[in-house]
Amino acid sequence: MGRLMFSESDEHRIAEAITAAEAATSGEIVAVVAPESSTYLYAPFLWASVIALLVPWPLILWTWWPSAWIYLAQVATFAFVLALALPRPVRYWLVPRRIKRARAHRRALEQFLVQNLHTTSGRTGVLIFISAAERHAEIVADAAIEARVPKGTWQEIVNRLTAAFSAGQHTDGFIVAIEEVGGHLATHFPPGSRDSNELPDHLIVLDTL
Repeated sequence: MGRLMFSESDEHRIAEAITAAEAATSGEIVAVVAPESSTYLYAPFLWASVIALLVPWPLILWTWWPSAWIYLAQVATFAFVLALALPRPVRYWLVPRRIKRARAHRRALEQFLVQNLHTTSGRTGVLIFISAAERHAEIVADAAIEARVPKGTWQEIVNRLTAAFSAGQHTDGFIVAIEEVGGHLATHFPPGSRDSNELPDHLIVLDTL
């Protein structure tokens, strides 16, 4: 899913935007897209189990079916509901928004560590993260930059990025977010004598789980 959103030329444009933003700051920007933050495979089994457990009660109360028939109806219901709920779009729909947001937030924090943003000189790394299936965007900043940027700044950028993704403007949305993050980094952390390009400048697209 992540690869389908960005062509090779799109990824090149995003890489150029990161390089340009980092030229004006000693901070680091990493852009990551995840097709999904969880498989949510438990959801179809959970729903199928709950519905199958409810099936016997009306049959016991209002029919004279033998227990073997009721059991077969229960098994058939479980299999039918499971088959309906297994496709990815249905799975995502079955999971509450709150849970999907929590999973995407956890994946963003994981990527902050995996991409070594916590090891940058000056603690000025910033992650711009998108989880496509959950329609969730997040900016995670290291301690030094987080302490200087006004509260609510990242959320404003995230809101614009999410709106761009919803409108299908994936690349332009990412580039604008990178430029805005870069502007804040440049304001608080101008270029210094240290290596200002410690991490990759290209868009990182994660594999499907």
